[in-house]
Amino acid sequence: MSTSCCDCTPEPSGAPDPHFRTVLWVALTINLAMFVVEIGASLVAGSSALQADALDFLADAANYAISLSVAGLGLAWRARAALIKGATMGMFGFGVLAGTLWHAVSGTVPRAELMSVIGVAALAANGAVAAMLFRFRTGEANMRSVWLCSRNDVIGNLAVLLAAAGVFGTGTGWPDFAVAFVMAGLGISGAWKIMRQASTELATARSPALASIP
Repeated sequence: MSTSCCDCTPEPSGAPDPHFRTVLWVALTINLAMFVVEIGASLVAGSSALQADALDFLADAANYAISLSVAGLGLAWRARAALIKGATMGMFGFGVLAGTLWHAVSGTVPRAELMSVIGVAALAANGAVAAMLFRFRTGEANMRSVWLCSRNDVIGNLAVLLAAAGVFGTGTGWPDFAVAFVMAGLGISGAWKIMRQASTELATARSPALASIP
């Protein structure tokens, strides 16, 4: 994950971007729909990677809802929302780690063909969302957290497809487990970066120079 995005300048104004709100509503709808599809497929396929991706869709939908609720508010409120989203991403990461360990101990072998079909659909959905959010990748912590979620999702979908190929080629579940571990690591790493930047912005908003910002 790139660290250059951490050097972005916080927005001095809480003025909402109408385009950002529209993109968030579209992203929210896509993520909720894909969560329903992918969580069902993960149960049928017995795939840890698909389950991790499905839970990520749900977490992202919640994150987009939070972002919509604070769009147009002051920097402090947007930073607080980013802290909540960062904590959510972190909990998601640790939850995936626990679930993957359980599947590894159980020796589950997922259905590679179903993983591939759902992985392609998820990649198309997340690719469209990431493309829409690309222009907001260097905004304040709240905007940046939305972009990071979408970017990580695209990486995760590609990894799911690699896991499907690995399961098909080896006849074991270990490629699936490995990808799930990587996705958990991305979630934890992204959570740390978002919370670190949001904490800095919250401290800035509380400084005397920005006392007028709620």
